[in-house]
Amino acid sequence: MYPYKNDSRPRSIILQFTYPRLHTGKSWYVDFTSYDPAIGEMRRKKYMINSISKISDRRKRATELIEALTKRLRAGWSPWVNVDDNRGYTDLNDALDKYQAYINKMDKDKTRKSYSSRLTIFREFLKTRVVTPKYVYQYDTALISDFLDWIHLDRDCSPRTRNNYRGWCSSLASFFIEREYIAVNPTEKIKNLTESPKIRQPLSGRMLRQLSQYLSEKNLHYLLACRMEYYTFIRPTELSYLKISDISLKNQTVFIPGEVSKNRRDGLVGLNDEIVKLMLDLGVFNHPGDYYLFSDGMRPGKNRMSSEIFRREWKKIRKALKWSKEYQFYSLKDSGLRDLANAEGIVIARDQARHTDISTTNKYLQGRNTPIHSETIHFNGVL
Repeated sequence: MYPYKNDSRPRSIILQFTYPRLHTGKSWYVDFTSYDPAIGEMRRKKYMINSISKISDRRKRATELIEALTKRLRAGWSPWVNVDDNRGYTDLNDALDKYQAYINKMDKDKTRKSYSSRLTIFREFLKTRVVTPKYVYQYDTALISDFLDWIHLDRDCSPRTRNNYRGWCSSLASFFIEREYIAVNPTEKIKNLTESPKIRQPLSGRMLRQLSQYLSEKNLHYLLACRMEYYTFIRPTELSYLKISDISLKNQTVFIPGEVSKNRRDGLVGLNDEIVKLMLDLGVFNHPGDYYLFSDGMRPGKNRMSSEIFRREWKKIRKALKWSKEYQFYSLKDSGLRDLANAEGIVIARDQARHTDISTTNKYLQGRNTPIHSETIHFNGVL
């Protein structure tokens, strides 16, 4: 275990070793105990120095040995981990640098940013340790468990966030396993915490009309973004990649390339009449086909913007309309799915949302969003 700096446990437990000591008498030797990860216990290690004949030379050798062993133990060395077997003594910082390079090669921008952020937080956590882990073999269940507790308790994050970090820790372990730095995934023994339902709520019909009226007067280009989310269910990151050439005015469709979609498959969704009218009013199709639909100022342009532009603008709108935080930009998708499922059926909503299974669509239609079929209202029962 590698606890926090304010940990009050015995030094031998905190450091996972006891300091080397010289023993004299019939036998002269230097000994210490060190944690053996294979058995989960402290084990004693002895170095005999009886073979040195002169007493003064024995003391000199003992002093040198104690100094060298102490330095290695403080750096995370263990006599019970065989570097030749599992490359466990690879420097942890070097391994994390390689993992960062691996992240930088990931296809999806959102994933790269998410994983890089979590790696930065993990490095921050390592600096809080009494003894900073030096080698990859020290990436064990105890370290990860302490990290997740630090995320959940010290940083006051939700169980959902803590569980997301657990998933990230598992992916980092997989990266280490593939490179034979460690043999097993240390996160397997750590369970997820029970999560509370998401706080995000769909917008009511009244709120949707209020939003439409407000944006019609203040920001028509952001109104287009909101209608795209409400009618097409295209995810914010996917919206940020859409180009005008992806839109077919003739067929009233939008093409989502597989390289930018969440499920890595090409997708085609219908373009509602309200969206088409607004696009024509804004002159969207007067721009070149290689322009992004939402660029600087939420207008068509050459530069691709981060999906955060939708959320940042939404916070301003939410403040102006005095809505609570449970109403988010992605609430437009929840609202659209609910309204389409109620009007045209859940299968239509499933296909527009590009869900592979109705059970996925149902997750958006739980509780007060669940479609009510008129047949159930007028059913003639026998009770």
